[in-house]
Amino acid sequence: MKQNISLEEAQEMLLANITLPEERQLPLIDALGKILSQDIVSQQNIPFFDRSPVDGYALLTSDTVTATSSQPVRLKVLEEIPAGYVAENKVTPGTTIKVMTGAPLPVGADVVVKYEEVDRQGDFVFLSKPLKFQENVVYAGEDVKQGEVVAKKGIVVSPALVGLLAGMGIASVPVYHPVKVGILSTGDELMSIGEALRPGKIYDSNRYTLQARCLALGLEPVMMGTVMDRKEQVADRIREGLKQADVFITTGGVSVGDYDVIQDALKEIDAEILFWKVDIKPGSPILAAMKDQKIIIGLSGNPVAALLTFDLLVVPLLKKMMGREKYLYSKIQGTMRDGFKKSSEKRRFLRARLMLEDGNTLVKLTGIQNNSALKSMMECNIFVDVPAGSGPLKPGDIVSAHVMGNIDYIDA
Repeated sequence: MKQNISLEEAQEMLLANITLPEERQLPLIDALGKILSQDIVSQQNIPFFDRSPVDGYALLTSDTVTATSSQPVRLKVLEEIPAGYVAENKVTPGTTIKVMTGAPLPVGADVVVKYEEVDRQGDFVFLSKPLKFQENVVYAGEDVKQGEVVAKKGIVVSPALVGLLAGMGIASVPVYHPVKVGILSTGDELMSIGEALRPGKIYDSNRYTLQARCLALGLEPVMMGTVMDRKEQVADRIREGLKQADVFITTGGVSVGDYDVIQDALKEIDAEILFWKVDIKPGSPILAAMKDQKIIIGLSGNPVAALLTFDLLVVPLLKKMMGREKYLYSKIQGTMRDGFKKSSEKRRFLRARLMLEDGNTLVKLTGIQNNSALKSMMECNIFVDVPAGSGPLKPGDIVSAHVMGNIDYIDA
């Protein structure tokens, strides 16, 4: 068992011990939010045929070369084609075919003029200006070409992708089976929400926070409830959870107190402990173990420490297990808008928000930075990475940060 390792070493150890989930074929709409397990290659052009993007008249560019307002060109209208139908005639010099938006481009035509740009008189139209070759024509394969990879393995099936695949006639797609995450809270002090709070007790927020985080990521949480700080009870619940989940998460009981029983419980089930304690603050007493090729991670019972280390260490692991192409967090730099008065003997992560003010990228702390201030996570979209040995941070300091969510810049 390694102790007091760096965040990066902990990440490497976890990522090296995973296996991808099984694949399955799902109906297109059911695949929404899932991860593609194979590249999707188009078997045809999109659009399937040359078509008109406007209501107008399909004709030959060469027929319009001499057109002027004083001497307009006259063309005979052969027929009218709505979307979904094909012209019976071929466009030849001196002729045109009226087409509706989405209708196939008639054979022979190489340009479409908008309906409102011609003068229709009976079976003839009059054009008073030359047209550009291929104007108002959408050619086959303009959006997607046959043989093109339209979606790569490892990306999330989005609504836009669902629409594109539907337009290609694809009814089902290969995706990874959702990853199941067991979640267990430990602690004599914990009570369930809805119960009347007794003296000395607190509500168990961790299981709800982590369950919500898993659901937001497209994972399937397996809720294992709450147990007291008793080695045998914790061991039994982990055994039960490992039968149902692909990875197992506990909160609480990972420090060095008399009631921190996670290590003893893991020894009880013959799990191999990979590491204990990561050299960061908050959340240092994190523990990782392996049992039957499944990863077990013990997080701090402290709400902020639990969620922060879950995001920094566990989320990349889970994303890779899901088959996500991109699973590590991006990094970004910004300028501190406010300060942080404490020195950081140990590498510290601060909850903050990336903001935009007068064109400058600013970092604003989201509130009190103590380990129990869960409210500070609400508007947090970055974790400021403060190196060990750093002094207080001042407004104007340039800092690096890990991007924890979508960066929706907001004006300060």
